[in-house]
Amino acid sequence: MRRFVPALLAFFGAAFLAVALAIPLYLVPTLKVVPLDLDITSDATTVAADGSTGDRFPAVIFDRCSVSEDRARTFEAHLTQQRRSVIVEPSDSRQATLQSAQTVLIDRLRDADGQETEPTVAAAGETRTCKDGLLTASIDRVSVNRKTSVPNGAVSSLQLEAVPPGGNVNDVSVALDNRKGFQYKFGFDVQQRDYLYYDLNTRQDCTAKFQDEVEIKGIKTLHFACDVPEKDLSSLPNAQGEAALGTMLTMPAKWWGISGQGVRPNDPITMHRHAAAVRHVYVEPITGTIVDGREDQHQYFKSPDQSESNPEVVRNFRMDALKGTFKWADGIVTKQADTASGYVTQLKLLGFWLPIVLGVLGVIMLALAAFMFFRGRRDDAAVATAGPAATAPAADDRRTSMIKRDGPAAGTASSAGNPWERPTEQIPKVDGGEPPADDSSTRSFRKQPPPE
Repeated sequence: MRRFVPALLAFFGAAFLAVALAIPLYLVPTLKVVPLDLDITSDATTVAADGSTGDRFPAVIFDRCSVSEDRARTFEAHLTQQRRSVIVEPSDSRQATLQSAQTVLIDRLRDADGQETEPTVAAAGETRTCKDGLLTASIDRVSVNRKTSVPNGAVSSLQLEAVPPGGNVNDVSVALDNRKGFQYKFGFDVQQRDYLYYDLNTRQDCTAKFQDEVEIKGIKTLHFACDVPEKDLSSLPNAQGEAALGTMLTMPAKWWGISGQGVRPNDPITMHRHAAAVRHVYVEPITGTIVDGREDQHQYFKSPDQSESNPEVVRNFRMDALKGTFKWADGIVTKQADTASGYVTQLKLLGFWLPIVLGVLGVIMLALAAFMFFRGRRDDAAVATAGPAATAPAADDRRTSMIKRDGPAAGTASSAGNPWERPTEQIPKVDGGEPPADDSSTRSFRKQPPPE
């Protein structure tokens, strides 16, 4: 038992130290990956350019019904952008494929006369009109490396139409090549530097530049801003390889409201829809979770011909197709902050506190085991030095005690020699004859006089 206890302590101490080293080296890296149960829902509504929410109609959109009228028109509007991102196949230990469905809905409109309307949305499968409340809809699919969150090119497509009965999703999707930037989640351990961010509307990467640190709902975040360069949306083909509907429009000059030198009212003028944006994302740096976001979107019609041969009034013409600032709803921000906080707590517990606790316990157990072991060896050495007599059991006094007999009379030869020599027993003769035979039961002894 004296050797078993130190050995047991040493075993568990070494085991605790091994686990303390293994957790940050092996376990934590397995946790720092894109989770396969990822489910991100975000709602963003249009707000004023300064971020205030008091304006009921902070956005501007093109009136789609005006293409059949005598003049182009725009509406003031309030819009909601909805997005849900989930994990789909193919996904495994190395890659995760995200599917993100996004819609932009018209909540309410106000025309030039101040009349307000709230458009309705047709049910799935029903015919949509120019007055429908659904402004845009798409489904994005992208595969990313689970460790870095960077697109790996396995899946990268954008679905622009509903799949017809019996059809294939690839028939209504367009491949998005050379996608490199983050989009729905940044990587782990985000630094205060520039990153690539992918803008889905213009299908291009832009540089997300670090701005500052911002605390949101008690969570420290890094603020990045990305200036999306202007893009001619008619150059982005649909699944059929053509310009998407509404990205090219040819109408008379008077319909556009263009007049001036070199332009007649009925001259056909072709305009392309262009887009630019500024995107702001607020990222929790340890996990790469996007906690908050804001998008300043601007889509507008302008002439693709900017040469000197084109009349100046045509070159300088702009008409808004969509202009608005989309900001994440407060409830979504709170949810994302809680999600990020949970991830951070888990990583700190497993990557910092648990290894420290196990390491300290392991050191204490090893120290205690060493102390007990060396103390036991010291005791063994002391016993070996004392010899076997130190360890022999004490004699039983009852079995080995000596009985003192009376010594011989003083002056006898015995007393002069060995004082402890047993005195000679004298057996008297009987009737002057020979001594009787030895009979222990009848032997009598003469009582010895006490010594003088």
